[in-house]
Amino acid sequence: MASSGTEPSQVSRTAYIALGSNLGNRIGMIEKACDEMTARGIRVRRTSTLWETEPMYVLDQDSFVNGVCEVETSLEPLALLDELQDIERSMGRKKIVDKGPRNIDLDILLYEDRVVNHERLTLPHAGIAEREFVLRPLAEYA
Repeated sequence: MASSGTEPSQVSRTAYIALGSNLGNRIGMIEKACDEMTARGIRVRRTSTLWETEPMYVLDQDSFVNGVCEVETSLEPLALLDELQDIERSMGRKKIVDKGPRNIDLDILLYEDRVVNHERLTLPHAGIAEREFVLRPLAEYA
């Protein structure tokens, strides 16, 4: 039977999560998000250097702090997405303007070598190639 992508797996998998913030204590928000992942059983194995970057798309906003973390999880991709979105909500993220200011942003970039084309999730993440703030931290893991 094919997996729907939501059930927990018994196997631990590696995923790479983009971390971003441009409101409040940006580094503190990223640290809190990593702590929250760990508390939910998404083990943060490594975190890249954090980079201060100018906004893309919506330019009239403060600069971002961005990085990437490597995680180990038994969650399938959609269940991992659900957890990350719940962490964003629990930390007070509200989407007012698409690509606009946010206190925390967590995106799945890669999940093992999986390719996912779902209405809620595309893997590898569709924006990787155009985003230096993702490529630079990911290169630290190469």
